[in-house]
Amino acid sequence: MANIDVTLPADAPDLSEWTGGPPLIAVPGNDQEGSDYRLGSREYAWHSHARGQLLCVESGLIQIRTPRGAWALPPHRAGWIPPGVPHRVRVSGALTGWSLLLSPDWSRTLSPQPQVVAITELMRAAVRRAVTWTDYAQWRPEQERIAAVLLDELRQAPHQALCLPIPEHPRIAELAHRLLTGPAGQHPLADCADAAAMSPRTLRRHIQAHTGMSFGQWRQQALLIRGMEMLARGVAVAEVADDLGYASPSNFIAMFRRAFGDSPAHFFARQGLA
Repeated sequence: MANIDVTLPADAPDLSEWTGGPPLIAVPGNDQEGSDYRLGSREYAWHSHARGQLLCVESGLIQIRTPRGAWALPPHRAGWIPPGVPHRVRVSGALTGWSLLLSPDWSRTLSPQPQVVAITELMRAAVRRAVTWTDYAQWRPEQERIAAVLLDELRQAPHQALCLPIPEHPRIAELAHRLLTGPAGQHPLADCADAAAMSPRTLRRHIQAHTGMSFGQWRQQALLIRGMEMLARGVAVAEVADDLGYASPSNFIAMFRRAFGDSPAHFFARQGLA
């Protein structure tokens, strides 16, 4: 059995700042007052953690923004945020979920960049066990084995293309924020270039150079992430398609399916932890 330093430093306001203790801490999240990881619909300002964090919601959607990109986190997918990475979080209609906090040593075995991964049934089963571990003083052998399996599953989990890369150029970063959170619409190139105070050609060149995507691909990814957030709030597909400027709901569904391999209805199908 592993003896663990359980002294929580006075300058560590929560478990995410605890570099000692067990290598893995599982924390249930809900929309109840007093929850360490309260969900619901809200925004959290820029911050970072000493531990790596893996976020998962069972309903609704979480949008994670870092200086380099924005990630959409729909139900039954998990968002990985390495230690020390500044980020802000926007939660839409999430009622239940969980968070894994990994020690710096364990975090170094995972990706150094934020990413979205699929959740497997084995991961769900392991998390169900891990959220019951409230005695941090000593891990039993079975806890060590379960945690090792969970870490191995995370290493092998398939990554999902739910990211909008954001160039470091401040005006383009602000444009990305507008696309993700401002008024919906198709946002043609000329309008986006005006908003970024540059020519259409310059905007296209910056997007291609810093993201590897054409302007059209980049804008489409932003609109799809925006559409996901609306769907997570319960907005009907027809209304989402209309607000985002698609000619018909079927056009939006076809674009969604091409990007994510499934229809919106199936993509958001509930597969709860319980």
